[in-house]
Amino acid sequence: MSGSNPLNVLVTGGSGPSGVAVARALHEAGFRVFSVGSDRARINAAANKAGDGVTPLVCDLADLPGVRALRDTLASTAGPVDAVIHLVGGWRGASGIADQSDADWDFLERGAVTTVRNVSRVFFDDVAASSAGRFAIVSSTTVETPTAATASYVAAKAAAETWTMAMAEGLARSAASEGRELRGAAVVLVVKALVDAELRQAHPERTFPGATDVEDLAAAVVGLFRRPAAELNGRRLRLTPESGFLAPTAMGLTSLD
Repeated sequence: MSGSNPLNVLVTGGSGPSGVAVARALHEAGFRVFSVGSDRARINAAANKAGDGVTPLVCDLADLPGVRALRDTLASTAGPVDAVIHLVGGWRGASGIADQSDADWDFLERGAVTTVRNVSRVFFDDVAASSAGRFAIVSSTTVETPTAATASYVAAKAAAETWTMAMAEGLARSAASEGRELRGAAVVLVVKALVDAELRQAHPERTFPGATDVEDLAAAVVGLFRRPAAELNGRRLRLTPESGFLAPTAMGLTSLD
């Protein structure tokens, strides 16, 4: 995305390996990238890894007033946000249904559900008004095959997916009510697990079967801006190796619906 007015993209959960990879890929593709984390030192370090020009920001995305303040800051300094790539998550598991703890559920609900609700509500109008609005979350293949041990995790992920699909309907309805072509898309990117170079180096004995490299995720995110919104909106796209996803093409995506 080159030109005098590059799109503004907000990458949430920017402190982790996937956030670094996605922010770097978007920046290299010509987007203006803002990377968000809850810890100042970590998000600054991550932005440095992503490359000069990625702007680090601090916000607790589970705090709605904080997210509104984040939007105000961006609007006054950079203009409206065109796209949000939401990478906030977390993992908690148990041995079965009976020992699914309230503490684990609260953690997962806050990370996977509350943050996506807050970010989507605050930035919905910006994404809907953009010439190439995009909203994407990363979900898990476990939503398709829930188990007792992963009940809380899968339920939270499923809720986040459902919310994102509702956002997709909202984008379509907004375009229809204004009598214009659909320009925004909300999508779910599905992985079994994510792996990065540091994790592979730390565990050379592991093969990480079925995992998606964060660099492949990043390529797929950039690719979302290369396809028409109508082809993407409301879709659940699998990014697992067995789906036929090919990083060099950036869009070897297989729809699950």
